[in-house]
Amino acid sequence: MKIAVIGAGAIGSVAAAYLAKAGEDIVLISKQAQADAINQNGLMIRGVRGQETFRLKALTRLDKHYDLIIFTVKTQDLEDAYQANHEFLDKGIILTSQNGVQADNILSAHFDREKMFSSIVMFGATYTTLGDVMFNFEGDWVIGKPFTSIDPQTHTIAKTLSKAFKTTVSNNIMGMKWLKLFVNFNNCLCAVLGKSMQETFEDMDLCKASVMLLKEGVSTVQRAHIELVSLPDFPVDRIYGLASMPLDQAAAITNKALTHLSKEPVYGSILQSLMRKRVSEIDFINGEIVRLARQMRQAVPLNERIVDLVHEVERTGKFLSSEDLKKALNVIK
Repeated sequence: MKIAVIGAGAIGSVAAAYLAKAGEDIVLISKQAQADAINQNGLMIRGVRGQETFRLKALTRLDKHYDLIIFTVKTQDLEDAYQANHEFLDKGIILTSQNGVQADNILSAHFDREKMFSSIVMFGATYTTLGDVMFNFEGDWVIGKPFTSIDPQTHTIAKTLSKAFKTTVSNNIMGMKWLKLFVNFNNCLCAVLGKSMQETFEDMDLCKASVMLLKEGVSTVQRAHIELVSLPDFPVDRIYGLASMPLDQAAAITNKALTHLSKEPVYGSILQSLMRKRVSEIDFINGEIVRLARQMRQAVPLNERIVDLVHEVERTGKFLSSEDLKKALNVIK
């Protein structure tokens, strides 16, 4: 397949690099500065698979039609990415990979829903500098269809991606996306503090804050009768269990899990955007719970507060102290 990866952040860079290494014909679409760095010096990926510099073509927009177009920009950038490349998007297979549950709805305004494919990326990466990405940990790439039943083409996409990553085909990709939303739920705390996941969750009070946000979110989804579906190596009972157990017990589990994610610091996707002075995806993670609660005329004060705090950091560029964050979320008085 001729494959275009639109978005040269952490996930897009890792995907493009290892698919190219597997022999696929790859072009990576990125901002001008990133494209220049990759074309001049190559794309360096460091981390769980060692260190390697990949030579691949980077452009600022599509130059022709491709067989498979993988959108790896953040959800809030999808419409702009479509508009910049729409001239060559009418013939290929469209695959989304964003966090949250709205990416497919956004692009469905431009594509036939029956021909759309969706995915969940379970491996983790961190954008460091131009042309340099840290591949933090391995994980599955889950493929499915957001609006219709899976078909033979779903398996064709999975087979192609499996040349570089472990892939899984899902019959309920949206149920999995809702579960993945909660996997990403902790990113908001790191974003407000400007700290790595490991550093953030060394603090037991912040582990409690994480569990409080989760409990509020899971309760909202249950009231809306939304089904969460287990991900590979991440059973749905892990989220339901944390949401139902006593706060101190759940906080201890959170502390153990999130302080051992990777040998290298892991900066959540929301913080990575803030560090690059970009608008974050908070409205599509914790903000999705806020939106759902408002539709049901319910209150989710903790998630409303954390969304506001992330937007405050976006506006001001100033991170909060741990103590101020705890007070804002009523973890400490």
